[in-house]
Amino acid sequence: MSDKLFGLTEEGVKTALDIKTRYKKREPLVVPSDGDKFLAPENFLNSTIDLGGLEDPLPLALVSARDPEAPMALAAVARLSPLGRKTRLISGMFEIVGDITKHEAVKNAISLITESAFDPNAIAKLRRETSRFIVRTRAEYTTALRQNLHNLMDGSVSPRYFVQEFFQLTEAGNMRNDIRKKLVISLLMSETVRPSVKFLMLENFHEMPAPVQTAIIQALLRADSSRHVDLMKEELRWIVAQGVEYSRAH
Repeated sequence: MSDKLFGLTEEGVKTALDIKTRYKKREPLVVPSDGDKFLAPENFLNSTIDLGGLEDPLPLALVSARDPEAPMALAAVARLSPLGRKTRLISGMFEIVGDITKHEAVKNAISLITESAFDPNAIAKLRRETSRFIVRTRAEYTTALRQNLHNLMDGSVSPRYFVQEFFQLTEAGNMRNDIRKKLVISLLMSETVRPSVKFLMLENFHEMPAPVQTAIIQALLRADSSRHVDLMKEELRWIVAQGVEYSRAH
């Protein structure tokens, strides 16, 4: 197989298949060069970052069309746009994204670029608008996180619902790992948060990025001994052990 066919590469095809699998399993996308780092919309807007197989039109089109979150999909469109003039296959792929996406912002972006015939000025405009869209959307998710916590504290939602919403919102909002660490650790160490919430948070330990997992372990090891802290340490010890056994078995 040729390394490059009609603007597509073998690495890009493999990356697209991996992305498709992640979407099916509802797993977050990761930066190809760092499997522990979640992919953020800003990564697509930063042209100095080498995204490996993600630079290929096929995976970019897949993210543009299928990502459940509009900021990520729109950022992928911005990254894909300069490639649209290279071959008829890529320009056709670009138009298909506009036909099948569920995000109105993506449809509008596709129209802007195709109607301008992939004009560089239109692409630059899209990048600026996408950057503002990401900031605005992330602020909305942050507000939703605060409201979710408020609802938990006043008893409006159950602990399980709160935890489900917490992880959905942090994923959808593409929260940076440093912010995730602060949020999770503050919840675990808070004396006003019910123990059931903390244990439900720990149940999702293996779904968290590696830096967040490490921060949780370090925070619990540094914490002063108490009944709740000791119980969390024991729970975490069991969760980590189960994860190691699962990895060995698979």
